[in-house]
Amino acid sequence: MIADKALIILDEAQTWPEIFPRLRGAIDSKRKQFHRFLLLGSVSPKLMTQVSESLAGRLSIVELTPLLMSELDTRASRQRLWMVGGYPDGGVLKEPAYPVWQKDYLSLLTQRDLPNWGLPARSQVTQRLFKMLATTHGQEWNASQIGKSLGLSYHTVNSYLDYLEGAFLIRRLPPFHANIRKRLVKRPKVYWRDSGVLHALFNITNQQELLNQPWVGASWEGFVIEQIIGALTYSGMHFEAYYFRTSDQHEIDLVIQFGSVLWALEIKLTTQPSPTDMRKLIKTAELIGADKQILVSQHKKTIDNGSQISTNLDDFIRYIEKSASSILRIPVA
Repeated sequence: MIADKALIILDEAQTWPEIFPRLRGAIDSKRKQFHRFLLLGSVSPKLMTQVSESLAGRLSIVELTPLLMSELDTRASRQRLWMVGGYPDGGVLKEPAYPVWQKDYLSLLTQRDLPNWGLPARSQVTQRLFKMLATTHGQEWNASQIGKSLGLSYHTVNSYLDYLEGAFLIRRLPPFHANIRKRLVKRPKVYWRDSGVLHALFNITNQQELLNQPWVGASWEGFVIEQIIGALTYSGMHFEAYYFRTSDQHEIDLVIQFGSVLWALEIKLTTQPSPTDMRKLIKTAELIGADKQILVSQHKKTIDNGSQISTNLDDFIRYIEKSASSILRIPVA
């Protein structure tokens, strides 16, 4: 017999769909008693559908991302994180695992997990889509172009992307819309959420190879965006994330909205950001009325002038953690 206050843990819950109606009854029988059940499962959209249909209003959902920079306790692992990604078994904790683990992971996804979760695509098609998503990482999403390359309609490609986003493999960053006298880009940007998976798709084996790639800036941009969004999420902040671009190429890599407050972030893969970089960011940020303009680079020193900040990723993550309490008090518009 299980004690009333015992925590019951159900692992791989997506394999037992019949359990959810029973859980609903057990929860409803003691609605004032919390923290009785912990459901663990894969990143399966099927699981999320089953949970939302059966247990709506009865649970809280926590998304566990690959490891974030703030969760790593050694300098070596933090330095490896961009290169190998944050999956615990993928090399960030044990370096020799990369890139074999990432390639095996993607192979199992295309051959077993994604079809089991309902993705209606042959494994060869999914593998080709993965490659195309790697080559367009950090770019505006063009479903027609991708579909033409795969011999599929843009409707089908969009549905596949929806599925990969639901499986937490891909992040679709929407455009920020502002009432300005410029034509705005309306397509989302698409990023691989784990940088190690992205690099394995390109067969990159070490950091020197990575730094020599023409797309290395886009890789760094996606990595920084994931780290910032992860830090904001786990600090308990309520926010929305966007990018901003006009038709005449005024662009902000990341726009964070806290109610009526906006942060505009420019991400640069350089150890020596120039004053021109900050001036350009300030000018573009004025178009949307951003309250803070933040330049994130690999420069070791942070300069904080209040509304303008030039910093590195490590310092900015600490800034987010320290600022969480004041940001959480910002009223929602």
